Amino acid sequence: MSVRSTEVRLAARPQGWPTAETFEIAHAELGDPAPGQVLVRNLLMSVDPYMRGRMDDRKSYVPPFQVGHALEGGAIGEVVESAADGLKPGDIVLHGLGWREYALVNARSAAKVDPSAAPLGAYLGVLGMTGLTAYAGLLRTAEFKPGDVVFVSSAAGAVGQVVGQLARLKGAARVIGSAGSAAKVAFLKDELGFDAAFDYHDGPVAEQLKRAAPDGVDVYFDNVGGEHLEAAISSLNVHGRITVCGMISVYNATEPTPAPRNLATLIGKRLTMRGMLVGDHSDLREAFIADMAPWVADGSIKNQETIFEGLSRAPEAFLAMLRGDGLGKNLVRIAE
Repeated sequence: MSVRSTEVRLAARPQGWPTAETFEIAHAELGDPAPGQVLVRNLLMSVDPYMRGRMDDRKSYVPPFQVGHALEGGAIGEVVESAADGLKPGDIVLHGLGWREYALVNARSAAKVDPSAAPLGAYLGVLGMTGLTAYAGLLRTAEFKPGDVVFVSSAAGAVGQVVGQLARLKGAARVIGSAGSAAKVAFLKDELGFDAAFDYHDGPVAEQLKRAAPDGVDVYFDNVGGEHLEAAISSLNVHGRITVCGMISVYNATEPTPAPRNLATLIGKRLTMRGMLVGDHSDLREAFIADMAPWVADGSIKNQETIFEGLSRAPEAFLAMLRGDGLGKNLVRIAE
């Protein structure tokens, strides 16, 4: 069968913050799947911070998006035609060709999921790449131990909300989060069980963190960089550990940004600071699902989502994610 698919393309590489002009809505004609492929009707897609880096034409751990071509990202969809063993029409699959209504997906790049076991959004969030990022970054990269005091930046975001809840369930002595509004601070404390939280707009991060963690911090999970990283370094105890998952505060900078001014503190405190990419930790997936799935099922871990309706709103959802708008994971519903 041949289908006409709407898709969102990269219209131009952004200089600084992306704008509406960074994107264009276009159409493509898709033919029958080749052997080993499936035609998927996308239902739900994810927007994630790493996508901003792929909009720049520079060497990185993943190839850049190409101008004039559809963007890519995590998506859940229904198989409508199959030329691959193991997948049939009606199956629901997780794959990497979001930002479009229909996609021709190589079967080896698609993972079948059970829509009756969890809401579809969970497979793009807490039970998917987002959740595994939190799990690996806290437990492996930061070498979390029960009794640690944990500080998470962008704690009401997709990864941050999971890190804080996971730390609490694994026995943290204290979990502290930063967020960008009073409503998000209340969400962290009242809904997710953080011991303390603060709005980074309310004053210097270093001062607010010291009040929230008077005995210091053992683990910092960094999603922001900049002022947050500098503040965390000041509050970390001897042998403290930092997982650098993201630095969203500098992704749209047009000039070099100042490094933390207190990096020499790493020496005396014998701190460890490590970057992490979720793709390096696929071997943890079985343990991750074994831990996480029951917690999601019984409500021990909450999975907050902000849904944008319609593919045409995907650019809006992406820009909102970069600004920190919405709670939890930003998703786009493409179809029912």
